[in-house]
Amino acid sequence: MAVPPDWNTRNEALGALLARVALGDRAAFATLYRQTRAHLFGIILRINTDRGQAEDVLQEVFVNVWRSAATFNANLSPPWAWMASVARHRAIDSLRRRAATVETVSVRSSGDGDEVDLVDALPSELAGPSEVVGRAAEAASVADCMKGLANVQRQSLALAFYQGLSHAEVAEHLGQPLGTVKSWVRRGLLALRDCLERRRARGLS
Repeated sequence: MAVPPDWNTRNEALGALLARVALGDRAAFATLYRQTRAHLFGIILRINTDRGQAEDVLQEVFVNVWRSAATFNANLSPPWAWMASVARHRAIDSLRRRAATVETVSVRSSGDGDEVDLVDALPSELAGPSEVVGRAAEAASVADCMKGLANVQRQSLALAFYQGLSHAEVAEHLGQPLGTVKSWVRRGLLALRDCLERRRARGLS
């Protein structure tokens, strides 16, 4: 993927910012956002020309970067290439979502001249307080177990499950054979499952 010429000397600085973001440094994240948003938005807009959707995708990209910064490995991919790849795949996903969107009519007459939105009558899909707490605990357990994986396993899983890449796309992104990537993902999932089961047995999740 093409790297803006003036960024070739800035990858080290971007890597340092990502390392701080991985530790939850919001100031570093704000700096990273300011330094990369214009270029990333350009990548997204070339794929999805709907400016409103492209802006939404840009926000998704930075949410993804915030959540996945700990999985970034500068030895496998330069910081700019990693972030640009996230932007490209998110933009492609947005086109797929748009193509799959079905227009439906949810409004009907109530019989007395008023219109009733049928969607309002559907049960809420929002999680209740206990479910929110449970999800948070589970997410914390997964995050702790991810830290115990080998770097290549952790990055492969992050690309496959957090960013939605196929095994072939992960292999292309990391510059590794497809069979190797499949092995990393499989072993990473097994190790993650074992770790989570041990935590449950100890009552930690």
